[in-house]
Amino acid sequence: MARWITEWHPDDPAFWESSGKRVARRNLIFSILAEHLGFTVWTLWSVVAAKMGAYAFSTDQLFWLVSLPNLVGSALRVPYTFGPARFGGRTFTTVSALLLLVPAVLLGVAVSYPETPYWLFLVIAATAGVGGGNFASSMANITYFYPRHRQGVALGLNAAGGNIGVSSVQLVMPLVIGSLGLAAAGWFWIPFIVVAAGCAWFFMDDLASAKAAPREQLAVAGRAQTWIMSFLYVGTFGSFIGYSTAFPLLARSLFPDSPWPAVAFAGPLLGSLVRPVGGLLADRLGGAPVTLWNFAAMGAGVVLVWTASGSGSFWLFFLAFQLLFVTAGVGNGSTYPMIPAIFQAKAVAERGRSEESLLYGKRQASAAIGVISAVGALGGFLINRAFGMSFAATGSPAAAFAAFAAFYAACLALTWWCYTRRVGVSRVASLAHARV
Repeated sequence: MARWITEWHPDDPAFWESSGKRVARRNLIFSILAEHLGFTVWTLWSVVAAKMGAYAFSTDQLFWLVSLPNLVGSALRVPYTFGPARFGGRTFTTVSALLLLVPAVLLGVAVSYPETPYWLFLVIAATAGVGGGNFASSMANITYFYPRHRQGVALGLNAAGGNIGVSSVQLVMPLVIGSLGLAAAGWFWIPFIVVAAGCAWFFMDDLASAKAAPREQLAVAGRAQTWIMSFLYVGTFGSFIGYSTAFPLLARSLFPDSPWPAVAFAGPLLGSLVRPVGGLLADRLGGAPVTLWNFAAMGAGVVLVWTASGSGSFWLFFLAFQLLFVTAGVGNGSTYPMIPAIFQAKAVAERGRSEESLLYGKRQASAAIGVISAVGALGGFLINRAFGMSFAATGSPAAAFAAFAAFYAACLALTWWCYTRRVGVSRVASLAHARV
């Protein structure tokens, strides 16, 4: 059953209105479904680790279980980015969705046995990283379906639909585990994974124009823009996934008697829902100005959470954390549209304005998305390890919060220097065509 599309011209208004918009929307819908399930499996251990009271694991050991899926997921994002270009978006989305069955089944089996050793839990938690790889392939694929001026909202919706998977896990899993036991945390998602894979196979498409050689795509690793945006994406998406997965265990450690299982989903949900808002603001005001001011707000947010963590009030801590989730979500939405804008602007500057140069820019942006999203996802690992090491060394998260505040200050300075300042820009050749 071949579903390859050989003629695709989304930047042609007539083509877009006649048929392109409808096809792009259909692929976006089922891409969101598969990516949503990817995020649920990827972040499943954020709740499971906080519910493992029957095992004599330290707080630092539990943070390792939450951290490893983030580490493996970030590494897989690079090869996953090349999947749609090599095998087709429909084909690769189907296969990557089916791979989610592996960590789900292993989790269901492992927690059924009280004698399961800690090292085996580490291995099983690491397999959940396949869910993190789905994000890169999904975003790289959807980039090709939409015209440049609509990519901010489209990528924002695609990412938000996936990000909400974190909220789904933290809303549903405490109820499922409380009713059916810890093993149900794995078994529960299996039918949904099968449905998502089936929908991808029957309703999505492969684009011939998205085909590109891995060597051509890997060339973006030599671009300064790739690494600048990677650093900034650690601050936005890395913060979102890091705080989302750390919050349940952090709240349980700081406020053992608090109702964290009932409200842990709220922050990831807020951060996911505002992500398209960040994309919309970026489309209208420019990604760089929105990102600049957002990093200032994130710095203020982390100071508030730091203060609230020692206040003795769970609800003050919870409310302060919501500001971090909202700003991380807006930052996710504002930074992602910067990637295609930067690479397509540079392609036009280097090759002239034509459909061929725009397609080349999209291929460059699609490949850059893999590298940038991979490095950005490392933030999820680093945040959880920072909390784990801070607790191990001092018994509190204060040192971790201080490091986060310093990092957001560095992100703000880098955004200003590279993308919003006006003095001396013409002398920086590598950035001259990347002002967004």
